[in-house]
Amino acid sequence: MEESTNKFKFSLLHVDPTGARSGEIQTPHGKIETPIFMPVGTAGAMKAMTTRQLLECSAQILLSNAYHLHLQPGTAIIKKLGGLHSFMDWHKPILTDSGGFQVFSLPKKEITQEGVKFKNQKTGDEFFLSPENSISSQNDLGADIIMAFDECVPGDADKSAAKKAAHRTLLWANRCLKAHKNKNQALFGISQGSIYKDLRIENITELKKLDFPGYALGGLSVGEGIETMSRVLNWSVPLLPENKPRYVMGIGLPEDILCAVESGIDMFDCIIPTRYARSGVLFTYGGKIRIRSGRYKHDKYPVDTRAYSYTSQNFTRAYLNHLYKSNEILAATLGSIHNIHFFMDFVKQIRNAIFENRFAEYKIEFLKLYTQRNKHG
Repeated sequence: MEESTNKFKFSLLHVDPTGARSGEIQTPHGKIETPIFMPVGTAGAMKAMTTRQLLECSAQILLSNAYHLHLQPGTAIIKKLGGLHSFMDWHKPILTDSGGFQVFSLPKKEITQEGVKFKNQKTGDEFFLSPENSISSQNDLGADIIMAFDECVPGDADKSAAKKAAHRTLLWANRCLKAHKNKNQALFGISQGSIYKDLRIENITELKKLDFPGYALGGLSVGEGIETMSRVLNWSVPLLPENKPRYVMGIGLPEDILCAVESGIDMFDCIIPTRYARSGVLFTYGGKIRIRSGRYKHDKYPVDTRAYSYTSQNFTRAYLNHLYKSNEILAATLGSIHNIHFFMDFVKQIRNAIFENRFAEYKIEFLKLYTQRNKHG
């Protein structure tokens, strides 16, 4: 089963008995195997990593944020310099987020049907972001997949606020489609509706009528917890077209990824791997470890022998402990390399399990080992 639009094509390759699915997305800058985790380089850069290092970690696609790039250096500059791929020297697929989540997390913003007025927190300059100029900015950047401009509400939003945001998101989705000028870019629609079943169902039903080449679920991973997220996914995912990519925005903990995959989600992104790395938290198949802990001062073993990253191949836990305690810049780099490698290896194992019809067993085995250390700190 395939869905295509010019140079964008999604092929659903296999569905596991649980509903977990594996597929392939073809873009102008190459192929993406799903389920896929997308590392986040918000401002056109991975924190503490080069794009070559990201490539060596087997990343297939990265995410950047049009809102941040609109503010600095300006998307017109990036377009003049050859587009985002050339600008950051990353020649595999890129997805750009519209910045809806970032804008709506700002204080003292003014939201109207036309768009959002806000101030740059660094400079104090006033900006106005609408569906039209969000799409124009993303067209300038030249990413393979771009996102509609939506209104995101916090996880504890009341139903009235969630309904208003979901309705506005639909209106803006129509305007985004009309403003979209680059047909080599796939524009994904975004569903809102918070944790309310009837709002989600109504929103997705109407959104599907616009026939986007892919669909995202927004407004999750905003503090609602994995049990609530699972319920929302169980309501929402069956309504999404089977022949188009499904994306949950902003999830990055392994347990959340497994939950999303089991519900039939294909794509997810988060800043967690590199943010955690900078604070000294490293992911392993045996659970997260806090490498600054004194217990690792004399530890001669690698971070994780199962996720055999460049960091694990060449450095001991004792050396990493030293780097972090010395506040060496190299600590953030080696930690980020390891965490990104872990996530890329993790989703590869998930894909293999789906093809072998053993995703349920893989999930149980993974969580049994992964949560053992995390229970004990």
